Parts: sequence; C-alpha cells; structure tokens
Amino acid sequence: MQKDLQIFGTRAIIEAIEAGKEIDKVFLQKGLHNSLLSELNTLIKKHGVQTSYVPVEKLNKLTQQNHQGAIAIVSAIKYADFERLINEMIEKEAKPLFLLLDGLSDVRNFGAIIRTAECTGVHGIIIPKKGGAPVNGVAIKTSAGAAFNIPIAKVDHIKDAIYYLQGSGVSVVAATEKTDNTLFNQNFNQPLAIVMGREDSGVSPGVLKLVDHKAKLPLQGTIASLNVSVACGAFLYEVVRQRL
Repeated sequence: MQKDLQIFGTRAIIEAIEAGKEIDKVFLQKGLHNSLLSELNTLIKKHGVQTSYVPVEKLNKLTQQNHQGAIAIVSAIKYADFERLINEMIEKEAKPLFLLLDGLSDVRNFGAIIRTAECTGVHGIIIPKKGGAPVNGVAIKTSAGAAFNIPIAKVDHIKDAIYYLQGSGVSVVAATEKTDNTLFNQNFNQPLAIVMGREDSGVSPGVLKLVDHKAKLPLQGTIASLNVSVACGAFLYEVVRQRL
C-alpha cells in the first residue's frame, strides 16, 4: 500500500471527506469509541465510504504514525460521475462500449483489465463502491498508466447500473459459462456493456437475471475457465473484430 495514498488520524480523515477527497476505504480500530470517531462514522455512512473494523495491530502495520485508530486510503484517481459518463458517451459515440466489473477482487487482474480496456477503445469502466478491487498503486502499475486515460465510475450496485444502461438503449451482455451461446454468435456491433464477474464465482446470479444476453468463450482443453483478465481481453477484442 503506497504511503502517499494514506491519511491517518480521525480529524484529518473527517476533513478529507468533507473536502471531497476520493476515499477508497477507511480502516477503523475495532472496539474503539470516542466522540470524534462517532463523528467520522456518521460522515462515512453519509458518503457511503467502504469501511473495515480491524485490530490495532493491523493499523500499526499500515503506518507507524499516530493514527488515532483511523486510517483512510485515498483513491489514486478521480472517479467519473456514472450518469454523466453514460449520457456523454451515448451522445458522443454511435456505439459506446462500457465494461462492468461485478465484484472483481484482485487488483492485478483489475489493472490488467484496465490496460486492455484502454487498448480496445472502452469508453468507461463501472465498478461497485463496495466489494471490489480498488484503483490503488498496484492496479495503476499493472495498467501501465491506463487508469489515468479511461473514465472509471463507481455505483452503489451493479444492478442499478444495468437498469440505467438498458434504459439508455445499451445492450448488456454477461460473460458467463452458464449459457450455450458463444461470444462469436453475439452481436457486439451496437451500443454495448459487457459484464465480467468475480474471479472465483463469476457474474453473480442476481446480475445474470437482469442482463439482455449471456455469452461464453468456447474452451477446448480440460480447464473449466480462463483468468478473468484474459477472458475479458478475448471479449473486448471480439468487439473490436466485429466493429472493424
């Protein structure tokens, strides 16, 4: 974890949130109670900041400074506003392409996906506010800096993003093994959003119920699945192929 992306101390974190800083996550000391922490907790809930309650030993590993039981991880990028991003790209592009990441947890996979997305002309990446990999120093390094070149937006729930995209005329396709339809039989030459799932369990069942289409990669070997970043690359380059 990069030290320059940390804010430690309860008052400093409160001021950062009130100033509009992009906070990826706040670590709070488990079992600690005081008026300032109560104020911080109220602010965290108001702004929907992801929070973990951890032993003091965890905080001491993150920093040797006087953290007062609270450490915040500041986002390395400025996130785009989701609705503004969708509306602007739909107005600007004839066939906008979006990528939704449903619970992706590994930062290196995330970085690799960002890099591939930038190389294949994706117009925006949408991630959940909670439960997903952060855009931290490792993700940025793995993306080869692409994280600074492609808009990334956070939403409360991926389901809400899907509803909004569908209402905006964007077809939503989930990459999943739970279908007989391959990506080569799917029409990607239209306004499109592709959903990639978690490394171990794939796209969540609730999201699968909402998408317009499902598509899979045809696998010839004995291994049941590909790494999610590799699978994402295959889907995105099929989009490129169809649109050439």
